[in-house]
Amino acid sequence: MSEKKAKSSLPPKKRQKVSASENVKQLESAIASAIRDGTSLNPYADLVDLASSSSEPKTVHSAVYAAYRVTVQLAQAGKLNGQKAASEDAELVRKWLDARVSDFTDFLVGLINDEEKALRMAAFEIMMSLLVHLSNAVSAPGLPRIHLPHLRKTVKALILCPSSKRTNTKQFEAIGRVEVDIREKFVDVHLSVHDDIRWFFLREATNLVNAQGSDIQVADNLLSYLERLMTMPTEAAEINAFWLPQFARSTSNEKAKPGSLPLPEEDDDDWRKFFDEPDETTASTPSDKQKKKRINSLSLVASLHALESHRVQFSNCWASLVPHLASSSALSARALSILHRGVLPHLTRPVRLMDWISSCVDFGGSVGLLALNGLFTMIKDYNLDYPDFYTRLYAFVDRNVLHVKYRARFFRLMDLFLSSTHLPVQLVSSFIKRLSRLSLNAPPAALIMLMPFVYNLMKRHPALMVMIHQDHIDNYVDPFNQDEPSPLLTNAIASSLWELASFHNHYSETISTLAKLFSNPFTKPPFLMEDFLDHTYTTLFETEAKRTFKKDPAMTFELKKEELFPQRHLKDEHDLTAQTD
Repeated sequence: MSEKKAKSSLPPKKRQKVSASENVKQLESAIASAIRDGTSLNPYADLVDLASSSSEPKTVHSAVYAAYRVTVQLAQAGKLNGQKAASEDAELVRKWLDARVSDFTDFLVGLINDEEKALRMAAFEIMMSLLVHLSNAVSAPGLPRIHLPHLRKTVKALILCPSSKRTNTKQFEAIGRVEVDIREKFVDVHLSVHDDIRWFFLREATNLVNAQGSDIQVADNLLSYLERLMTMPTEAAEINAFWLPQFARSTSNEKAKPGSLPLPEEDDDDWRKFFDEPDETTASTPSDKQKKKRINSLSLVASLHALESHRVQFSNCWASLVPHLASSSALSARALSILHRGVLPHLTRPVRLMDWISSCVDFGGSVGLLALNGLFTMIKDYNLDYPDFYTRLYAFVDRNVLHVKYRARFFRLMDLFLSSTHLPVQLVSSFIKRLSRLSLNAPPAALIMLMPFVYNLMKRHPALMVMIHQDHIDNYVDPFNQDEPSPLLTNAIASSLWELASFHNHYSETISTLAKLFSNPFTKPPFLMEDFLDHTYTTLFETEAKRTFKKDPAMTFELKKEELFPQRHLKDEHDLTAQTD
């Protein structure tokens, strides 16, 4: 056997007489015999060629499973251990076999994005199973390893999603959209369950995204996995499920032995570098810092069992992803919607995302509002210093905010942002006054949200009561400066809420009742805003239609005996008109 591809192990005439399924069975049997007897493995190349050259899904399906079974046998027989052979001829055979296995896994990478669902699922399951067998093959007693080339191919198939190389399929594309069934299968069975798969996936996804540049489809695919990841560990005891059994044994107290890390590439993204602090006394110059070595380092297995390691891989992945989201408001909105509960609590340094979140505020609309929510979470929980937060929030209170679809979300978040009783009265009064001014052109459903919101703010800040007790004089000029961008400089506290008083005679009884709350003593408890945020024209109509009356309205009335339109009244109007002329 040579390194070059050998001729088919079956005569041409025989291949024409047997069916494809029989051909697969014969090749699988021949490979199993060759493994057992130590003879030529040329049938393995024929089996891989048969799988990749067939256009019939049924044939491809049976061929890839047959190739998977014999690949597992090769791994268990020690032919795929990655160690250099003793003789030159044996080394040529080993390299040739490694190349054929690589051809097989390359074909599976494209098959994961095939148009046939059965082939997609089969290829994915085979790739994940081969990861176990190939990793076992390259591991040694006391020195567990992962088959890094196969791992990277698997991550590439899940994130880049190249088109299938199967014959008679659609045109090949190097980067595609991840299939929903593959994504759900990977997330539900592996990413959310196995701690080692999550750790390796996050690390390799980080490297892959950095290498791909600013491709928006890659960012979309990776985000589709991360936004569904809800099982990040919060305690070391939660790290207890492993897809690769050789990593299940905890060695958290072991130091790394020489050669304990599986491949040298892993030193490039060592998670422990996040916790290194330069020594001022020993590393006084840049050259000294570069020469500084780690005194105590953990092995790969210990890293997989360390909670800090998982958090750093998670942080690295998000830090590499968010710059690629900045150009897309849709992707940014998806990431921001899970940021405060699914991302920030698991980051080593949440402040690393501050620049991206701040840039998302510039999108405005619902995306900017979600970005403000992220900034508020970082200010409240992670001591972020962002002095312009309320200035940015004040800019969102414009003429459109009471008419948009995300109006309820806006009031819900603004109620959260203004919940502190330590906010300056000048700032809170500016928000109240601007909302009152915008209420003049607001729909009825928005007014029902706005008035309880203002009532709660005034209950929370009694100093604002002066705004509803202003004595207007003749030629009154409202001192509120509505064009001032800073809520601290609008002079709203010197103004009044005359806009809300104008709704006392509103045609909707609900709105007029709410408006009259500001004319009565503030003895009612604060309103629960959730009871007012879902009102629409439909709910208002249904409320009026279902209203019960204590006294039925008059449907008819009885005319007096005198004339409906007395002639004397008409005569008086005619005389008045004549005098005017």
